[in-house]
Amino acid sequence: MGKRDYYEVLGVGRSATENDLKSAYRRLAMKYHPDRTQGDKESEEKFKELSEAYAVLTDSAKRSNYDQFGHAGVESGFGDFRDFSGFGDIFGDIFEDFFGGATTRRRSQARRGDDLAYSLNLTLEEAFIGVEREISIPRKEACEECGGSGLAPGSSRGTCQTCRGAGRLRQTQGLFSVTRTCHRCGGSGSVIENPCRSCMGEGRSRTVRKLNVTVPAGVDAGSRIRYRGEGEAGSLGGQRGDLYILVDIMEHELFERDGDNLICEMPISFPQAALGTQREVPTLDGNITLKIPPGTQTHKVFRIRGRGMPCLRRGHGRGDLYVKVVVETPTKLNDRQRELLEEFAEISGDDAHPLSKNFFDKFKGVFGA
Repeated sequence: MGKRDYYEVLGVGRSATENDLKSAYRRLAMKYHPDRTQGDKESEEKFKELSEAYAVLTDSAKRSNYDQFGHAGVESGFGDFRDFSGFGDIFGDIFEDFFGGATTRRRSQARRGDDLAYSLNLTLEEAFIGVEREISIPRKEACEECGGSGLAPGSSRGTCQTCRGAGRLRQTQGLFSVTRTCHRCGGSGSVIENPCRSCMGEGRSRTVRKLNVTVPAGVDAGSRIRYRGEGEAGSLGGQRGDLYILVDIMEHELFERDGDNLICEMPISFPQAALGTQREVPTLDGNITLKIPPGTQTHKVFRIRGRGMPCLRRGHGRGDLYVKVVVETPTKLNDRQRELLEEFAEISGDDAHPLSKNFFDKFKGVFGA
């Protein structure tokens, strides 16, 4: 039986935020946690399924791959729920809900910075040779005045008076005792009483980062290049997020792209198609000569090996160039041209137009004409 959709497993829509995912996971994990179901194999499997779905959808890169490619876009091999990283906070909450606040662990207020995305538009020529660009990224950096602490110079964090430094608030209802994260200090047990005037206690300030990015030859539209640690600065000492360069390729006036191959149309005249000729064909790295044999029909496609785009995935070689010739009919004729064409039509007969003759023979066969 195939895996269920991760969004269906958590009971959320595809536009669910991280808070929506966390809320849904907490609710269902409370129901199916092994410590609560005591040996119920079905509940244990559902709990593992929940944990797997949560692990993927709360990881921005994995979620993006999953949204595009489904289960095939993320790595398999999820093991026991205890193997998942990054679940410390949410499991701590669940265990405290089960056992009445048995733990007194404080949370750090440090938070990882957000990932950023930058759309980079390239010409086909730039994608062909690869480019290096300097880009400007608006992002949050650690505040220079307070060094990212959020504290005014010379001050320190004070004990949260709401939870008295515990980071948790316990609420008793009858026989049950439920422990929640303190809403004022976020679980750290301490608060900023005298915030930095520059960043107002956030520990970060808005700035513009200039960065040189390198795009390899052969890159295609939709490609994503990751720069670790070039996203938003984390808050209060948290890890910095990542930067994703999203590549888009502008339309070209001559070439269409199909993977590593290029396609172009080249007009030729009726005499050139009938008599044969040689034509200069443009490529992205210079012109080449294409021999067109006599009797070439319109829409005939010629394949020129190795004159397409660099093969980025293979790391070597190039795709092919496909040239489709289109026989161009003249729209204006002088008297001499018309005279010659009428003479040509008169003396040609059916033998000069085998395709037309074949078509009308089939027509007669179908309709008995």
